[in-house]
Formats: sequence, structure tokens, C-alpha cells
Amino acid sequence: MYIIKNAFKCIGRSLGRNILIGIIVFVIAVSACVGLSIRQAAQNTKEETLSNMTVTATISFDRQAMMGEMKGQEDGFDKEQFAEKIGETSDLSLSDYKKYAKAESVKDFYYSMTASFNGNDDFSPVTTETESETESSANSNKNRPNSSFGGMGGFGGLGGKRMSSGDFTVVGYNCDEAMTDFVNGTTAITKGSVFEEGTKNYDCIISEELAAFNDLGIGRAIKLTNPNDEDEEYTLYVVGIYKDSSSNDGFQRMPGSDPANKIYMSYTALNSILTASEKVSTTVTDENTGREYETAVNGTISPTYIFSDVESYNNFEAQARELGLEDNYTISSQDVAAFENSLVPLNTLSTMAGWFLIVILVIGAIILIVINVFNVRERKYEIGVLMAIGMKKINVAKQFLIEAFAVTLVAVLLGVIVGGVSAVPVTNALLENQIESAQSESVKVEQNFGRGERPNVDSGSFDGNMTPPNDRGNFPGVENILGQKAANYVSEINSAMNLTVVLQMLGIAVLLTLVAGAVGVLFVMRYEPLKILANRD
Repeated sequence: MYIIKNAFKCIGRSLGRNILIGIIVFVIAVSACVGLSIRQAAQNTKEETLSNMTVTATISFDRQAMMGEMKGQEDGFDKEQFAEKIGETSDLSLSDYKKYAKAESVKDFYYSMTASFNGNDDFSPVTTETESETESSANSNKNRPNSSFGGMGGFGGLGGKRMSSGDFTVVGYNCDEAMTDFVNGTTAITKGSVFEEGTKNYDCIISEELAAFNDLGIGRAIKLTNPNDEDEEYTLYVVGIYKDSSSNDGFQRMPGSDPANKIYMSYTALNSILTASEKVSTTVTDENTGREYETAVNGTISPTYIFSDVESYNNFEAQARELGLEDNYTISSQDVAAFENSLVPLNTLSTMAGWFLIVILVIGAIILIVINVFNVRERKYEIGVLMAIGMKKINVAKQFLIEAFAVTLVAVLLGVIVGGVSAVPVTNALLENQIESAQSESVKVEQNFGRGERPNVDSGSFDGNMTPPNDRGNFPGVENILGQKAANYVSEINSAMNLTVVLQMLGIAVLLTLVAGAVGVLFVMRYEPLKILANRD
């Protein structure tokens, strides 16, 4: 008890020096508190997002891996062998996808099918080309050996099947949940309604642009033809018209890839069309390659697996392999990739805060050590007197540690209060700068490709030959870099301080006390009372 009382008396006698130490510790504490809060905010944001995020994934054939294996062959890359391997590799069937959906980690499962069709004289795709340009483009495609996608650029198709690129992309969904564009609000019905889930009727919905382009309304019939056989025709009935916010982005596309030319219907109905096409299919020989292929319209199934959390998604691959999924198929999730991408500025800020924390603690510890060394040297006679009257060296050392800890603790507590109040606004300000930096870098890279210009439309400097701005007021390419959108970054945190940060700050207080007081203790333990008193000037 005497040691504690004497320690607090000494603090009062050396008030100026202790205030200086307190100010230094306070600055260190505020800086450390902000740094720790930034790191904790990043961790909290990640955990909170992960806990509330539903992860979707799909299974696809890993062509890159196969190409990598073939490139590693001694004889070099063999195009014919590659075509044969692609032809031998058939897409997984719906029953296969359903089998993998039985994995324990899968929460839900839905799927869609995509196929390409052409129109006729009464039903044309939305295009910016004139009639003569369209006919010229069509003739050019007929003479081009690579006019079919899926045919591997003249290799004759996949396993005897020809997947031609038509004017329209028809997508069939097995359930409402599979229509993710409608679920997330990117697409919405403006007239009529969506076809009934699982209906066998050839009901469909088309875009506003496509309806206006062909002067169509609810209840009208449209005719689609097989791109491989124009005599094969199917009649669909428009039951709804939708608006797609991604349609007006200013890019010029082939008609089949334009969102405005997408037609939606039920999977059951589309599958029945493909089944009917298979029944009337004939075998044709490609004039350019000499390979034979079937004229039937082919569809591509796109499965979507739903997981309750990222851990379940990570466990899915091993479970799918156990259920028979071959190694030449890969599992991927755009949700996980988008989530990791959204945290880039926050993670960068967290890393910078970690290094800043280390630097501030090292510099602060050095300053405190120097101050404590001078403090012990100035109180050398006091130490000698205490030892001369019988106080043990260890008790003198304890007194110095108590003094240092008391001053440090008060300064750290004040630093926690100030740091806690300022952590959120400081973090958000720094995060905003990080996001602006990331966006600026994206724009710079896009400009290096000649796609990042932002002409002043209002001032009249906009050239009519340039790509116009999209519906969000930005010019195409400005906000995108490698498929990433800066607008999707985590741009704000709501809380940063919690019990973890407080405990970490208390740990820092103890650490600073031990580091700063350790040198003083070493000096105290070296002193001999008689020499101190004998050598006093």
C-alpha cells in the first residue's frame, strides 16, 4: 500500500513531466484506436455481409484446363485433337445437375435453358443497322466458316451438334426464383404478366424495345425459326412486356446478344420446342469443314445452386466430386467474387491501418523509453534514499511501473473515448478516398484503352459519332474495369468500436507500460544506494 501511495505522490510532484507523457500516450492511443477500429470495422463488415449473404454457384466445363494440358504436349497444340476432345465432351444433363443438387450443402436449386432462334419477315430483332446493312451482314455470315458459335470456328460443332447464333436468345426458366433479373429488380413487367410457372403453353414475354420495333402487344403471336433450318417454325404468344434497365447501355451488339432481343418463357415449354426440333432434325454436311451435324435447335442448361453461407459453398465441391462430378468441370460463384471485389478498398484501408498502427506503436515506445530513462536519471538520488531506508530494489521498480501504468492508463482511456467518437467519420472519410482512388485508377486504365472519355454533353462537345452515355449518365467503360463496378464497393461503415477494440487498447496500455518502464527498472536494479548518496553533487 505504501508503494501505491508513494507512486501517486510522485506523480503529483512531477506533474509537468507526467502531463507530457500523458499527451504522448494520448496521441498514440487515439491513433491506435482509429487503426484498430478500421481493422475491426473491416472484419465486422465482412462477417456481417457473409452472414446475410446467399451464395449462388454454377457448374461449367473447364476448357482452360483442357487447353493448358494440350499446350503442354511435346507435339504442340493440335487443333484437330482439340476439336475431337470438345466433341467428345457433352454438356451435363439436367439429371446430372439435379444429382449434384442433392449434396448436403445445397440449400436450393433452380435452372434455365438458353437457345437461339431466328425471326421471319413479320418479326425482326431490334437492330441499329439499316435493311441493306442487315442483309449484307447476313450474307457475310453465311460465307464465314466461323458463323456458328459452339462449332469451334469451323471444327463442325460439338459432338455432331451445330449451335448457330440466331437473331433471338430464348431463355426458359423452371421457376420464378430462377428469373433473377426480375427478383433483383433489373427487369420488370410493364404490360401483361409473366407466364405461369412450369406452363406447357408457348407463352412468352418480350422487351419494350422489341415490342415497339415490331408493333406488338399483349396476345399477339410471334414466329421463330430454326437457324439451321428456316422451314422449321414455332409460334409463341406474347403474354407480357418487360423493361430491362441493362438494355440501353450504348453498346452495339449482334442482335442475338442484345438484351432487347431476349425472349423469356418457361423451361417446360422451351424444352418441348427443342424436343420437337430433335424429332424433325436432319443430318447436314458443312460445306466448309466437311463435318456432319444435326439441324436440331440445341439448348444450353444453366444450373444455379443456392447456399446459405460461404462455408456451405466451399464444402460443395468436395461433395459434388463424391457424387460423381468429373475433374474437367469447375464450380464457380459470381457472388463470392463480387463480395471479395466489393471489399477491396476496405481491405486496402485495413492493411494500411495495420502498418500505421505498428509504426505509431514503435515510435511511441521509443519516445516513452527515452523520457523514462531521463526520468529515472533525474530521480537517481530519490532512488538511493528509498533504498537506504530499507526499500528493496524490486519495490522501487514496482513504484516506477505503477507510476507509468497510472499515467498511461488514464491517457489510454481518454484516447479510447476520443478515438471511439472519431473512428467512424475518420474511417468513412479514408474509405471514401480509397474508393475514389480505385475509381480513378479504373478510369485511367480504361482511358489507356481509349474507352474512358467523358465528353461534356451539355457544352455541346459531344460528337454524334461517339458512343452515347448510358441510362445511368455514365459513358460505357468508365465504371467498368475487368468486369468490376466501383459502385459496388463497400462505401460506408456504421460502427467500428466494440469490446474487442477496448480490450486491445488496454493491452496496448499494458504493453506501453512494460516497454517504457522496463528500461527504468533495469536502471533501478543496477543502482547501489551508497554509491548514489556518496556521489551526489
